[in-house]
Amino acid sequence: MKLEGIKVLDLSLFLPGPLLTQMMADHGAEVIKLEPLNGGEPNREIGPKRNGVSVYFANTHRGKKSVQINLKTEEGREMALRLAEQADVVIEAFRPGVVDRLGVGYDAISARNPGVVYASLSAFGQTGPYVKKPAHDLATEGYAGILSVNLGFDGKPAIPAIPNADMLTSMMGLSAVLMALLRRKDTGEGDYIDLAMMDSLVACIPNNLGSVFAEKKPPVVKEERTWGGYAMYNIYETGDNKYIVLGASEIHFAVNVLTKMEREDLIPLCEPPPGPRQNPVKEFFTETFRSKTQQEWIDWFDDVDAAFAPVNDLRQGVDDPQIRARDMIVEDSQGQEHIGIPIKFAREPGRIDFAAPALGEHNEELASAAGFSAQEIAAMKAKGVFGD
Repeated sequence: MKLEGIKVLDLSLFLPGPLLTQMMADHGAEVIKLEPLNGGEPNREIGPKRNGVSVYFANTHRGKKSVQINLKTEEGREMALRLAEQADVVIEAFRPGVVDRLGVGYDAISARNPGVVYASLSAFGQTGPYVKKPAHDLATEGYAGILSVNLGFDGKPAIPAIPNADMLTSMMGLSAVLMALLRRKDTGEGDYIDLAMMDSLVACIPNNLGSVFAEKKPPVVKEERTWGGYAMYNIYETGDNKYIVLGASEIHFAVNVLTKMEREDLIPLCEPPPGPRQNPVKEFFTETFRSKTQQEWIDWFDDVDAAFAPVNDLRQGVDDPQIRARDMIVEDSQGQEHIGIPIKFAREPGRIDFAAPALGEHNEELASAAGFSAQEIAAMKAKGVFGD
């Protein structure tokens, strides 16, 4: 696998960091999760569980090793530093300054391991006026203006279905880590990566800043091309209170749909630009799609070359034949479902190790690998270095 031989020390919690290192584990990296006292990784206890393991934890920690260390003890801090000495990559996602106070910041680790690639993931980054503010995904979306354009049918801001800041930062973090590892092959030098969730959000809206940059004003959301301004790029309710989408605004798709509906007169209104000019088509679609059930529209569109889709619920989504054909939902030996691997290499494909580690399962193994003797490990256990 692509990342065999790469060692990762993961100090992060919740979603962005753990998902980043999960992707690395799926492609062969050895990932050691350093968990805090008082329960360890919080997502162990978030949401429904199967056989005592939360689905959330299983989806972000499979194939990793777990060590629980009290970093406020001298021995715990030394063990973390020894693990970091052996690591190619260290990931952390505390508030700025916390890892330095704990003695496992970049300066402390790079002094012992100059080749380390160290990434800090945080809400606002390591600099700027918001550096001390607490925040999760939703707050960064609010500051960045993303929530102002994520509107529900009532025209008011709605909580996004996907934690955009978390996910984007995770994937940008993976890209950054791999860039740094690639560069290290030439220079032998590691690097420090400062990743902000808010930065990631702003970087991912290049197609929706037209009026913001050109006219210095916020967009009128319902008139924007990908937010409802096009009749052919929109969500419509069906007669059974379900929904369908038309997902491509190119004029030839409008020709195909409106010709079959015998409303060729509306085709010219589907030409660019988006906005109020397309309202008559939207009104026609709104009324028309309410005349049949969702399944009837699925059948109706079967022979129409248009970017049509039903709005599946999430259970229907994971059962969708395309998702199943791509192995994006896979089952373990017990028949339990897991998210598959999205990065599909022709050579050296990733491989899933379904096992999620118990809290502190690898304490003694990793302490021994870090050079502590059996007597030292016993003393560390007695002192509470590994928790209760």
